[in-house]
Amino acid sequence: MTRRMLLAAFAASMLAAAPAVRAATPPDTIVIAKQIDDIISLDPGEDYELSGEEIATNIYDRLLRYEAEDTSKLVGGVAESWTISPDGKVFTFKLRPHQVFQDGDPLTADDVAFSLQRVVLMDKTPAFLLTQLGWTKDNVKQMVKVTAPDTMQFTITADLAPSLVLNLMTSIVASVVEKKVALAHEANGDLGNAWLKSHSAASGAYRLVAWKPNESVILEANPKFRLGAPANKRVIVRHVPETASQLLLLEKGDVDIARDLSPDQLATLAGKKDIKVESFPGSDNWYVGMNVADERLKNPKVRQALKYLVDYDGMVGSFLKGRFFVYQTFVPQGFLGAIDYRPFKLDVAKAKALLAEAGYPNGFEMKLDAPNFSPFTEIAQSLQQTMGEGGIKISIVPAELKAVLGTYRARKHQLVLVSWGPDYFDPHTNADSFARNTDNSDKPATKPLAWRNSWYIPEISKETAAAARELDTQKRVALYADLQRKVTDEGPFILMFQTAQPVAARVNVTGFKAGLTEDMTFYRLTAKH
Repeated sequence: MTRRMLLAAFAASMLAAAPAVRAATPPDTIVIAKQIDDIISLDPGEDYELSGEEIATNIYDRLLRYEAEDTSKLVGGVAESWTISPDGKVFTFKLRPHQVFQDGDPLTADDVAFSLQRVVLMDKTPAFLLTQLGWTKDNVKQMVKVTAPDTMQFTITADLAPSLVLNLMTSIVASVVEKKVALAHEANGDLGNAWLKSHSAASGAYRLVAWKPNESVILEANPKFRLGAPANKRVIVRHVPETASQLLLLEKGDVDIARDLSPDQLATLAGKKDIKVESFPGSDNWYVGMNVADERLKNPKVRQALKYLVDYDGMVGSFLKGRFFVYQTFVPQGFLGAIDYRPFKLDVAKAKALLAEAGYPNGFEMKLDAPNFSPFTEIAQSLQQTMGEGGIKISIVPAELKAVLGTYRARKHQLVLVSWGPDYFDPHTNADSFARNTDNSDKPATKPLAWRNSWYIPEISKETAAAARELDTQKRVALYADLQRKVTDEGPFILMFQTAQPVAARVNVTGFKAGLTEDMTFYRLTAKH
């Protein structure tokens, strides 16, 4: 049998065997139980879902990074050093020597340039991260070019703070794809996209062995990784949507780490000698999107009323305890410019008064699209109850996350319950989606969250652009503070929570840390003892 066949056979046995068959996972393998049905593609030029980004950050190296050893410091990934022209328009990156892809071939500046160009040329969901630099399908090959075998240079036309541009180069779109392999699997001019959805051509800490939608992702350690081989030989992320099943698998030793346990389930683990629970700050915003295309939601008083019909503190104090905290702005805590601004709390009387002023004294009916798993289910039920008290009769429309996202991206929702994770470590990553929409047509160049909710805001969009190009850090912070207040008060978002990430693991597991963003959740330091 080939090594690939042996790995496939091993993975099949890991996933198919009944819990009672095994007492523990193999000593060189980390098995993680997690909800991962949001993965659509593992091509870093297309991947834009939270679980997929976490997987991709472990497969692909990037131009720049916030490494596992110190996620507060921007450092080079494949780049050893970089310079910026005095006008902030030309960025030159010198690559580290002797880097190789997982197949052993050298990593060159041509691969890096191709990877950036490819994102723009494919024009998939995350392409806007790079097109905001002024790159287009027509000019990207001129704007991103090789100046030496170990040097890549790009030019931007947009007025953006250099720190923002560098942070963009830590995001998923700056993942380095092996040009030769991608083009060898090209079909109909797709630059290898169809093949790379479920294969890898990378130089990161792991190689993708297999992704089986709604089942598992299997990764094998890359001994050629520039920072050395990972502490484990393979990682299996199992799709386990039921938290009760995650708990049972963890207790039996059939998984090493459980990522989605509820507060009640975490409480049952207290005092158990073979399991430990740690908590890590997260940066995901959980919110309700309100489609302003609906005549009722177009009225700002109605939107404000709905914001007063949410039991923020009640949810965090009960079934969300330990996993979330109340947070009502779009810049996550821990990011530059974040402010502590929480103007809304459950106030049924105030909500009813606002609805009456808006012409809806008796309320109305609305549909709420929501993922069909915990804690979305419980949050949706709480919203249904408290909004009902204000006369808003909510019909919950449960579905798999992928289906909910499809409805949301098509702007076919009335209300939608979702979460949002930042793409890179800069406030602009969220501002550019929550606080920008200059084209409300059905086919705009980009589709930020404001567009998804039909919120046309040319003036606020100008303020977002100004904050992005402000070179003075303190002035930039003040601009983001003003934007956050406007979006929280006026916008079509009921911003509710930010995540705290409890991780339950077997006591023999060390080194795992959930990152502030998915791009900062690394598997390579995780080991068993």
